[in-house]
Amino acid sequence: MAFTLTMPEVGETVTEGTIERWLKQPGEQVSKYDPIVEVNTDKVNVELPCPVNGKLLEILAKEGETVAIGAPLCTIETVAGDQPAETAPPTPKEEPGARPAPPPERQPAPAGAQAAGTEPSRADGRTDGAGDGRRAGERQRATPRVRKLAEELGVRLEQLEGSGPGGRIVEEDVRAAASGAPAQAGAAVAEPAPAAQPPRAPAPARAGADEETVALTGIRKTIAQRMAASAFSAPHAWLAFEADVTGLVQLRQKVKDAFAQRHGVDLTYLPFMAHAVAQTLLDHPYLNASWGEDRIVLKKRVNLGIAVATDRGLIVPVVRDADRLSVAGLSRAIYDLGERARTNKLQLDDVQGGTFTLDNTGAFGSIVSMPIIAQGQSAIITLEAITKQPRVVGDGAIAVRSVVMLCLSFDHRVLDGHQAGYFLQEVKQRLEAITPDTGID
Repeated sequence: MAFTLTMPEVGETVTEGTIERWLKQPGEQVSKYDPIVEVNTDKVNVELPCPVNGKLLEILAKEGETVAIGAPLCTIETVAGDQPAETAPPTPKEEPGARPAPPPERQPAPAGAQAAGTEPSRADGRTDGAGDGRRAGERQRATPRVRKLAEELGVRLEQLEGSGPGGRIVEEDVRAAASGAPAQAGAAVAEPAPAAQPPRAPAPARAGADEETVALTGIRKTIAQRMAASAFSAPHAWLAFEADVTGLVQLRQKVKDAFAQRHGVDLTYLPFMAHAVAQTLLDHPYLNASWGEDRIVLKKRVNLGIAVATDRGLIVPVVRDADRLSVAGLSRAIYDLGERARTNKLQLDDVQGGTFTLDNTGAFGSIVSMPIIAQGQSAIITLEAITKQPRVVGDGAIAVRSVVMLCLSFDHRVLDGHQAGYFLQEVKQRLEAITPDTGID
């Protein structure tokens, strides 16, 4: 009996996905729940699990091909009597007026807490290494990040013995092979997060004496399509306010060391901005909305998208119910999402359902920027670099203060300048009200 695997429904705003890599080939045996294909959907790479036991008969969507939700991906000859498993859990529908309880705040493990032979849990309750024991003729298992590293270093994965659970190849195995040193058995499985640096462009291919061409990756195509669609469909308007955040700078300086010891993450300015934005959105629903052609849809939950720069491109994971989290809770949530974005461990649910986006352009030294609104939202705000500036204070004296620009792009179909102005004004007031004695838990 033949079973056809189709592109699953992964979110109300997602209509297609790009086939990045087939993990099985025609004629190979496949097991229920084992990854069968990597798909790039909404700027995140995920492995789709096989819903049946059997043998892969035919691949219907080639690598690099973009297919619509519901389109056939492959056919599988199933074991007699085998019932397909759901490829993705159904999304619960929100009752009108109801406000779901927020998920518990994640407690990230301190640096170095993951012991050798352990891996982060997956959404389906298995670890990344579960069910990865190698069978005869099966290709070595490795994450997209590890495969990319192997290509860059000229290492052939099929010739390696992985030191991870079930023979999984980890980054240390690839680097050891490239240097000619033996891989350390039992090395920690978790891939270390790369040091913060600007995203690296793909290696260019020589096209002529005076020019070069670069092949588009799946994520680059997705970003291009979505940004173009937003820029040419939503009339963008822009505002910028300056905020005096001297009190915030003093507070962070006062508590950052104790915070890092207590929570295992660095305290940055971003969670303070996220907290101010999330609380202000409760008073300004048209900033937490979307355009619906014949209606404006006001979102009842504040799901804050946080832009993260990675070596694969810009990814925007979502902090759900951000208005219900403290500064400390937001700091842990943002750190967790950022680390998983940079190590390619995000799940589809992590990038779905955002209602408003925050971009930390100041991390690169930017002092003013004009971001493009994410499709399905009505606004995006940036936190620029905090700089020391002379300002007139109090009785006319001049003092050195810490100031920052808050830049907002908004969809002029959904709201007008006075609504955007009131929103930015309240965000500014919340940030300026922070003192060295303000609580963050």
